[in-house]
Parts: sequence; structure tokens; C-alpha cells
Amino acid sequence: MLIQVRTDSNIEGREALTQRVETSVRDALDRFADRVTRVQVHLGDENSDKKAGDADMRCTIEVRLAGLEPLAVRDNASTVEQAVDGAIGKLVRAAETSVGRERGR
Repeated sequence: MLIQVRTDSNIEGREALTQRVETSVRDALDRFADRVTRVQVHLGDENSDKKAGDADMRCTIEVRLAGLEPLAVRDNASTVEQAVDGAIGKLVRAAETSVGRERGR
């Protein structure tokens, strides 16, 4: 499973954060590992350093499952970690739904 993590210039601790995100995504998608070809994670700060906000950290995740259309989810939160956790939760639910629909056909 190829996992690519990209951040904008306003995200701190990129190396350690990248490792944590990769591990979290790999653990969450483990049961779909035989179908996942690629995962792209984009992390960013919606309003950069201009002002603080309640939900200004963004995590967008796109996953490609073999034989299915790509899935993309997005979550905004106060911290990068919360945004990542929220997006991963949405991603798992979307993957379960897509794989379940395919099996139902």
C-alpha cells in the first residue's frame, strides 16, 4: 500500500507527523490492504498564519481501491491530529460502503 503525505508550508513537524499519519492510515485500512493501491493525504492550514480558527486545520484523503472509483474525504478541525482522525473515520466508513455495494452486486 503506497501512502503519500503532503503538507502545506504552514504545518510544523512534517517528518514526525508524516510517520504518524502513515501509521494511522495503514492501521485503519488494514482490512482493505489487498485492494488499496494508493492513498494520498493532504494536510493544510485553511487560513495559514493570518488568524486562529476553530476548525482551520484540513485533512483530505483520497484512496484508490482496485476495481472501484477513487474515494475522497475531508475533515476540518482545531488540530492536525483531530483533522486526520476525523478524515480517517470518514474514509473507513466510505470504504466499507463501497466494498459492501460491490459485494452486493
